[in-house]
Amino acid sequence: MNVPLPRKWVYVIAALGLLAGALLWNVFIRSPDWNFASDETPASVLNSTLVRISAEQYRQIISDVFGPSVQIKGRFVEPGLRADNLLAVGASQITVTSAGLEAADKIADGIATQVLSADFRGAFMPCAPRMPSRFDDECAKQFLGPVGRILLRRPLTTAEFKVVLRTAADTSESRADFYAGLQMALRNLLISPDFLFRRETSVPDPSKKGNYYLVGYSRASRLSFFLWNSTPDDQLLDAAAKGELETKDGLARQVDRMLDSRKLASGVRAFFVDLLGFDEFSILNKDSALFPQFTAQVASDAQEQTLRTITDLLLVRNGDYRDLFTTRRTFLTPSLGALYGVPLVEYSENGAPDKWSEYEFPAGDPRSGLLAQASFVALHSHPGRSSPTGRGKALRERLLCQTIPPPPGDVDFSLVADISNPKFKTARQRLSAHASQPACAGCHKITDPIGLALENFDGSGAFRTTERGVAIDTSGELNGVHFDGPVGLAAALHADPAIPACLVTRLLEYGTNRYTEGADLPAIKSFKTQFASHGYKLRALLRFIATDEAFYRAPRPRQPLAPLPMLTVKDDTPIVPSALTARQ
Repeated sequence: MNVPLPRKWVYVIAALGLLAGALLWNVFIRSPDWNFASDETPASVLNSTLVRISAEQYRQIISDVFGPSVQIKGRFVEPGLRADNLLAVGASQITVTSAGLEAADKIADGIATQVLSADFRGAFMPCAPRMPSRFDDECAKQFLGPVGRILLRRPLTTAEFKVVLRTAADTSESRADFYAGLQMALRNLLISPDFLFRRETSVPDPSKKGNYYLVGYSRASRLSFFLWNSTPDDQLLDAAAKGELETKDGLARQVDRMLDSRKLASGVRAFFVDLLGFDEFSILNKDSALFPQFTAQVASDAQEQTLRTITDLLLVRNGDYRDLFTTRRTFLTPSLGALYGVPLVEYSENGAPDKWSEYEFPAGDPRSGLLAQASFVALHSHPGRSSPTGRGKALRERLLCQTIPPPPGDVDFSLVADISNPKFKTARQRLSAHASQPACAGCHKITDPIGLALENFDGSGAFRTTERGVAIDTSGELNGVHFDGPVGLAAALHADPAIPACLVTRLLEYGTNRYTEGADLPAIKSFKTQFASHGYKLRALLRFIATDEAFYRAPRPRQPLAPLPMLTVKDDTPIVPSALTARQ
């Protein structure tokens, strides 16, 4: 009887697999997309890159595959890398450390334990073993084949399936428990490099020398994470297996189906969380003595307010993207209402979370659009004061796709930070004196005129008209357009063509997990034109991008390294499992 390996050796073997995957970054390797790369296709024409799934994508996958009742117990320790202002771009440049792998294993073990527990297994098992104390090969295949396909985003190879079944069999026999074997096998699938990373395989385009395009299941994966922020479902994988995603009509059918799915809201929210940098809320600190109303709950509600505003305008009402900067329609909780000075009367049971209410700020109110919400003005402020420069920089870089160079290392910020200076009582006065330094003038000229327009909002997002007894001057200028106050800034942004143009670029970068380059310019120009002609509707833009071949273009491969042996890929015959009966 074979005994399962000790857990420490599981870590070692898995780490070696991750190392092999990292070494094969942008290397020519054998593809699992058999339906597009035939058995006669030489491995040398195939290019593969890796994209690490995020913690939120991990959570979404588990929820979609096993249902929201399965809890993720543990903490992800791997930080994301923000590149070109997007974590999605950085995801193609990072790997998993040994500490991250150990954390992933603990999380995987907790998930597998729940899924195969007596309370849950009935929802996922398509069969029952002949004897619960013995391994049942046929029943194991009916569960592990479909689960492996959905988790790895492709069918398991024959060799891979043999390893998974052997693991399940060995554990079942040693523990005299069929379900313990399935639990071990599922845990191993959840720490597989091909689960923790999206392997994107591409081949040369015979009609355009130097271009590479994704094939098969890689197309399905990119499309699904773009629109749903999760793994492809069975229908999308079936379409990939039949070659439908490489036909114009087949691809369009899948995109339209996905755009009509309730999962689209999750995908849109994930994009704006990345675009707006909401991951930075995890390290946001506020001086509780100065801003007592800005609690952890308010910080959480502020993010949710913005996401609800976005999905309501862009998906529910199919509105103009530019209106996000001027809309007065939003959603509030009593906690946010207290911060904003809006008296919301909402009675909840003792200890229950605040309820959300639709709310529209009246005409003349200074809160117009996303930039007046706490999720922007509080996030881009210091612990004890506002930050016109930080707000202006965030607006320029995140929403206008402009680059602001970092300040010189020897710049003295003491004048700006000294809010007790009797000579310079307002942020505008302090910044004017600071920007008089030659090394600082260039950047502050770009950031401050728009950041100062938001000075009516303090470091927590609460409204004010004076600072230390002096009236706040919120006049400003954006690309030659002069305005006054946050409402004027919102109107200037609404009219600025760089706002929708930036969204196009950011969406393409987000969906492809890479920087845009010269080869992308014709497609970007076309997307911008179509976006404008369709009233700047997000759903239409998503369709333009997802149905265009440019979205499936892959970067040119680097100089290939010598191929390394890959575990369990000697036999590339796919297993085509029966339909998974679990909730998906």
